[in-house]
Amino acid sequence: MDLPLKVIVSPIDFSTHSDNALRTAADLASHFGAELLLVHVVPALPKLRSARDFFNEADYEQALHADAEKNLGQLTAEFAQRGIAAKFAVGTANDTAMEILRIAEQHHADLIVIATHGMTGWHSLAFGSVAEKVVRLATIPVLLLRAHPE
Repeated sequence: MDLPLKVIVSPIDFSTHSDNALRTAADLASHFGAELLLVHVVPALPKLRSARDFFNEADYEQALHADAEKNLGQLTAEFAQRGIAAKFAVGTANDTAMEILRIAEQHHADLIVIATHGMTGWHSLAFGSVAEKVVRLATIPVLLLRAHPE
């Protein structure tokens, strides 16, 4: 890994596990004087012609983005108060891992700090693992923080 780190990516889904990984990423950013990039991915919604009268998917998708931007903006402001340079990016995709990797590449990231959700057994098989895919496909180092199954 090239040191010092300049950009550290922290994918966040607002779960306890991703909050813990975010704290670790923030500590690393502080230690290395790196910029912290918070990444959240909103699922891409299919364009459903028959549901338009009941559900406006474009408005819903915009609301998800706005909510994520508000929450990430608050987090970056908190980091700024602690002297940590931080910014955020909100992506839209059904393949969360690939979107995280795309954003990391776009921002010339040096490290990704990501948490597992501690799923085991059929949960992991059924839902797959965003963290596992990021680890497998990343071209930069990934710090994987394992959650304990609850």
